[in-house]
Amino acid sequence: MNRSKIYPLLVPTVSVLIALAIASVIIIIIGKNPISAYAVMIKGAFGGSEQLANTIVKMTPLVLTGLAVGFGFRAGVFNIGAEGQMAIGALIGSMVAINMGAVPSLITIPVVIVTGMLGGAIWASIAGFLKAFTGAHEVISTIMLNWIAANLASFMVTGPLAVGSGTPKSPEIAESAKLPIMMKVQATELSIGIIIAVIVAIIMQIILERTTMGYELKGVGFNPYASEYGGISIRKNIILTMAISGALAGMAGIIDIMGVPPHRFVGELTGGRGFDGITIALIGRNNPVGIIFAALLIAALRTGSNAMQISAQIPDDIVIIIQGIVIFLVAAERIVATIINWKRKRGELA
Repeated sequence: MNRSKIYPLLVPTVSVLIALAIASVIIIIIGKNPISAYAVMIKGAFGGSEQLANTIVKMTPLVLTGLAVGFGFRAGVFNIGAEGQMAIGALIGSMVAINMGAVPSLITIPVVIVTGMLGGAIWASIAGFLKAFTGAHEVISTIMLNWIAANLASFMVTGPLAVGSGTPKSPEIAESAKLPIMMKVQATELSIGIIIAVIVAIIMQIILERTTMGYELKGVGFNPYASEYGGISIRKNIILTMAISGALAGMAGIIDIMGVPPHRFVGELTGGRGFDGITIALIGRNNPVGIIFAALLIAALRTGSNAMQISAQIPDDIVIIIQGIVIFLVAAERIVATIINWKRKRGELA
C-alpha cells in the first residue's frame, strides 16, 4: 500500500498508543495494574449487548458533531460553535416534535430532523455572515454564540417550555417523532440514529471528494486568494460552510432527543458534546470515515471509564488524560511523524 495512504492512519493510531502508554505509567504510580484497568475498560465498552448499546448511543451524536467541526476545518473555517448549534437545533426541533402528535411517523421524523438542521444552520450562519462581510473571526463569534445559545436554552426550559418540577425540561416529544428502536437492553434503547449518522458521514465524504461544491469549499480552505482568482466566491463558500456545519451539529442535537429517553429538551442537553466534536475531528483528521472511528474511540473511552472506575477503582480522570494526550499528539503531528520515521529507518515499519 502507498505510504501516503498509510500515513494519515498512522498518526492517530500511534497517538492513541502513546497516550495509552503514558496513562499506563500514571495508573502504575497510583498503585493499579494498567493491563487489568484497560481490560475492564474494554469489557465495559464492548463486553456485552448492553455495554455495546451504551457505547453506540454515546457515539451517535459524536459522529455528527465531529462531522460538523471537521467539515468546517476542511473548508478553512474554525467552527468552535457546535455546542451552541447542537443546542439550538435540538431546541427548535423539539418544539416542532412536541406538536406533531397527530402526524404519522413517516412524515414527522424527516420534518423534525430537517427542522433541527435548519435551526443549527441558521445559528451557524450568523458567524458565517459576520466573517464573510465584516471579517469577524469565527472562533470569537461562535464562542459568543455558544453562550447565547446556552442561556436561550436555559430560558426556554425554565419559562415557555417548562413542565413539572426538578430538572428544567420541556414536554416529551410526540410518539411519532421518536426514532425506531433497533435494540433495547434493560434501560438502554439503541435507535436507528447511528445508521443515520453513518449515512450522513458517507454523504459528506461524497460531497467533499466527488462534487464541485466540495472542490470549491476545499479550495477556499486551502488557498482563498487563489480560489478567488479562479472565480470562486469566498463569501458564499464561508457562509455555506458554516450553514452545513451548523446543520450537522443541529442534527446531532435533535437526533439525540428523538433517539434517547426521556425524549425531552433539557437545559444541559449538549453536555460538552459539541466541544467533543473538535477532539473527534482532529483524531479523525477531518475525514468523515475517520471521524466515525474517532467517535467510536471517544464513546468507548467514556463508556469504559465508568466500568473502570467501579470495578478497578481507577478515577475516570484517566480517560480525560488519554483524550488530552491524543489531541496534543495529533495536533503536534511533527512529534508523531518523527517517531514514525525513526521506526521506519530501523526497519520496523518498512
